[in-house]
Parts: sequence; C-alpha cells; structure tokens
Amino acid sequence: MLVLDVVGLTPRLLEHMPRLRALTEGGGRAELGTVLPAVTCSVQSTFLTGRMPRDHGIVGNGWYFRDLGEPLLWRQHHRLVQGEKVWETIRHEQPGYRVANVCWWYAMGSTADTTITPRPVYRADGRKEPDCWTWPPELHDELESELGPFPLFTYWGPTASIASSRWIVAAARRLLPDHDMTLVYVPHLDYDLQRFGPDGPEAVAAAQAVDEVLAPLLDDAERTGTTVVALSEYGITAARRPVDVNRALRRAGLLHVHTNATGELLDPWTSRAFAVADHQVAHVYVPDEADLAEVSELLAALPGVAEVLDAEGRAAYGLDHERAGDLVLVAEPDAWFTYYYWLDDAKAPDFARSVEIHKKPGFDPAELFWDPADRWVKARALLHVLRKKTGLRSALRVVPLDPSPVRGTHGRLPADPADGPVLLSSVPLGTERLEATEVRDLLLRLSRLPSPVG
Repeated sequence: MLVLDVVGLTPRLLEHMPRLRALTEGGGRAELGTVLPAVTCSVQSTFLTGRMPRDHGIVGNGWYFRDLGEPLLWRQHHRLVQGEKVWETIRHEQPGYRVANVCWWYAMGSTADTTITPRPVYRADGRKEPDCWTWPPELHDELESELGPFPLFTYWGPTASIASSRWIVAAARRLLPDHDMTLVYVPHLDYDLQRFGPDGPEAVAAAQAVDEVLAPLLDDAERTGTTVVALSEYGITAARRPVDVNRALRRAGLLHVHTNATGELLDPWTSRAFAVADHQVAHVYVPDEADLAEVSELLAALPGVAEVLDAEGRAAYGLDHERAGDLVLVAEPDAWFTYYYWLDDAKAPDFARSVEIHKKPGFDPAELFWDPADRWVKARALLHVLRKKTGLRSALRVVPLDPSPVRGTHGRLPADPADGPVLLSSVPLGTERLEATEVRDLLLRLSRLPSPVG
C-alpha cells in the first residue's frame, strides 16, 4: 500500500491533476473530514491513530510545554503522539508487516522499519546545513549518493519549490518495493498556495507540477499491484487579515517580554497570557484562572477572531487535552494569527527576520517570502552562502516583518467541501465521505488485501 499525503489537495485543485485523478477510474473518491486544528501534525496523528487531538495529544504543530516553560514547534519524536499507530495495529494480525515513512511527521524513533525525515545539521559555530535523519542509518549515505543531500532549503523558506517534493518522491520509489505500507508526504502545494492564494494561476501551476512529479511513483505502484491511497490534511483558503493576538495581549499588560542582545523575547514565565499562533488557530495560555474572563473578553473583541473556546468549547471540537491552551482562538475565514509580540520592529528579535522554525514561539508563514522592502535581499542571501562556504559565520536575515504578502491559510474546519481535503483510492471505497478518524480503519481494511511483498 502507498499512502500519499498531498498536503493542500482539494477537489478544486484535483481538476488540474489528471494523473492523480485517474486513480479513481477503477477506485473511489470521498470527501474527507478533518480536525481542529486543521494543521499537519494534528491531522496526520489522527490519520495514523484514529483518535481526536484530545486523545493523541497533538493539539497543533506546536504548543506550550508547561513542564519545560517553553513554546516549541515542530518537535519530531514519535512518542509525543499518544496511541497505537496503524501499522502497529496491523502487526497484531500480520507480524513482520513492513512500513516505510518518508517525511510524515513525528517519525524519529518510531516503530516503522524505514524512516526518512528532515533533520538539519547544526554546527558548533551556528551554521545550519541541509540533512535528513534515516533509519536504518546507512540509508542516509545511500540516498545522498543517489539523490544528493536532502534539499532542506527547497523544503521550506523563500526558496521552497517543487525540488523537495521531487527528492521525496524519488526516495519513496526506492523504498516502495520492499515495504507493505509506504507513507509519503508531498509538500509542494503548501508553498505557492500560501504565497499566492488558492484561486490564481499559481495554484493551478503548483497542482500540475505535483501531478507530474507523482506520475513515476504512481506508475511504480500500478506496475507492482500496489494499492494507492492519496489524501490531504486540509485545504488552503484565501488569507487577507493577519491578526496580532500577542500584541493585543501585550498592549493590555498581560504579555511580558525580556530583552537581551538579540532583541525582545517573549517571557512565558511571567506573562499572564500569551498565544502560540498556528495558522488560523491560536492556543492562549493563561496561568491564573482568575485572568480567564478578562483575557477571553479582550480576545473575543479582537477583529478577525471568530471563536474563543473555553473548556466546554475545546471539548466540543475534541481538543480538550492538557497540552491545549486554556483558551483556543479560531480565526474568521479570511484571517490568520501571527506570533508577533513586539510593538516596535526595531526591537524584534534577530530570529524574526530569519527562517527559524524552532526559535519562533508560533508559526510564521512570512518565511516563504523574500523581504520585499529590501531591494538587495537576494544579493545578501548569496553573500551569506558564500561566507558559509568559507567557514565564516553569518546571519541570514531575509524574511519580512510585514505579514501582508501571505495570501493563503488554513486551520479552521472548511466551510465548503470543494475547499476541504479529499481522499482518493485505487480500489473502491464504498462511501462518499470519510472522517479523519476513519482513515486508520480504511488503512487497516486495505492492509488485508494481497500484498506484493512476500
């Protein structure tokens, strides 16, 4: 079985993807429900466990780790996901069932037989270089020899492009024949739909590019009699209004910062309230229950906020887990949440202008853009690369502090199925709609079909 996570795929975009659409000629297609928040880590964890975020614990792409006192995004260890993974369940019936994970999240240290996941090299002098983590370890050098290094700088950032998806698909083609289930994450649609929005020619071009890149892998699957499931976590909709939730909290005297040589830094230890922003959902942490009413009233009045979920509201969405915020904000359909907490750009921390997904206390889609206010930004980036090659330290500050270029977002539950996720299968499904929690059971059922692996 080949399970393709074509992130951002919707029924609208599928119309421009004939090779992927051809799967359904002898198979099936279903509208696919998602979960709140409709973001990568939460939805993938639901697909693989059949559980809601309240049960598997992945309440977003990151959250405030209360026991560490830090907001952290994009952690990678599989034990963060609470619950049995689908292949672990399959192995109760089929011992020795072989699984490959190619860039699905929470892959490090998992029980998959083979794993490839992005993992940059962080050198002692501060340099960051492209790399990946693999299991077994020798696979790393084999892939580098055949495909070149993992293309980290086309996987995210201003230079993100189809090149990373092409590398991932090539790696998956190498693993497919030796595994019963191969999970493959294909990220490209995420980039240009956030950059340009879901409705323009750029979205169509991105869909066509993904379809072309997937074709050889789909051919391999057809030739080997492999069942194919292609699905998406969410659809991307138009973004027009950034909402500075942390700045609102700071102006109200609820969020505190401390200052050092890098600029102003969010101080979660002394703040009465702060938010971990994640696309169209923000987890707001309020240490003192006595402050909840004040914070809730303040944020409910903030333009762009559609819902402020308290304990009862979180439970209604299946988001009542201890990792979730004490309040959870849901944006209006055309709005999204920034992580920004400084009130003067001159005092922004040095990482704000960089692609730095682990230091920022929230998701930053502006990392997909070159700073339009800096006419020399690409020249500065080239100089940075040259300095790195000579062993000199250099900070790459190319990301805008103005979020207005962002044109696409996600995280809410979709209002229109045409803009939501979809599931395709090379075999009949027997239904026109599946919930995200039902994907696990679908994969269990399909795992009982004859396998090309002995």
